[in-house]
Amino acid sequence: MSTSSPAPSTGDDLVISGIGVVTPWADTPVAAAAATGRPAEPGDWFDYRERLGRRGYKYLPTATQYFLAAAKHALADAGETRPGSDPEDEQRRGAVVGTNSAAVALHESMDHTVMAEGANALSPATAPYFSINLFGSRLATEHSFRAFNLTLTSPRVAGLEALETGARSIAAGRASWLLAGATEEALPAGHPGAAASERGAVALVMEPVAKVRERGTAGYGRCRVRSLFLPPEVAATPEGPDRVRERIAAVLAGQGIGPGQEHRVIAVLDDSPVSAAVAVAVGPRADLVTAGAGALEPLLQVAGALAGLSGPVVVVTAAREGNLAVALLTPLDDVV
Repeated sequence: MSTSSPAPSTGDDLVISGIGVVTPWADTPVAAAAATGRPAEPGDWFDYRERLGRRGYKYLPTATQYFLAAAKHALADAGETRPGSDPEDEQRRGAVVGTNSAAVALHESMDHTVMAEGANALSPATAPYFSINLFGSRLATEHSFRAFNLTLTSPRVAGLEALETGARSIAAGRASWLLAGATEEALPAGHPGAAASERGAVALVMEPVAKVRERGTAGYGRCRVRSLFLPPEVAATPEGPDRVRERIAAVLAGQGIGPGQEHRVIAVLDDSPVSAAVAVAVGPRADLVTAGAGALEPLLQVAGALAGLSGPVVVVTAAREGNLAVALLTPLDDVV
């Protein structure tokens, strides 16, 4: 019996086969991405008992609950049977989650408890989540994803970097299947950025075309991500937009999208000089979306675009720290 691993996949044969979205205003990708007038104080919109089950989830941080619920939707959407039935398959499945504020409220609560009552008063159920890496670990444990389990925290681009990092791992032969996304929880009142807090999660299943065909399901499209960096002091100069334009063009050219080929652009931006440079670079025809405080909005726009994909779409986002990420979404003309 052969024990050799399957040949590594390439970026060209990876597709998004499942999408899961959990937000206070909508749980379908297109509606979640397009919604306006999103509630700043959504109230009791998420019940873990209805979303996940009555036992085993009560003491999980809400950001973990959100991501588990989004993953549940994404797996079902991809037509996946319950992972874990095949031990060899378990070793080929990876998970990556991006977040900026999943732990902020919990850490602040822990700080208050320690200062007021001492460390012995910390709850043993939530104390382990002082480590940001644990916010995605429950997903890997529950669904037997044993290839790797990563958490990324790069401002604004963490969710897109989750897709990029996962795809690179698949291309390197580290895994053959990926669940990646972003999850965020509201920032505490008075915290910088609290007014732009994000709540919810997006999960995307990425796998080779051959696997999608085997199950007889239809994928949404290909998603290729490239993360970049533009120093804020450079972005603020007249050359800033040109530098952004060059970087985006290089990403598109690398995937065969030339200057004359029609494509839609969605830019998720804040009020920083880096985002201002991106806005000038993408031009007036781009759809501009206001960024939230975390990494969720870019993934919401990717999910919404994939769900209605009919031609190339570019989703670009930026953070005031200088992080940039470009996602190129292309239809699957060859997948049935």
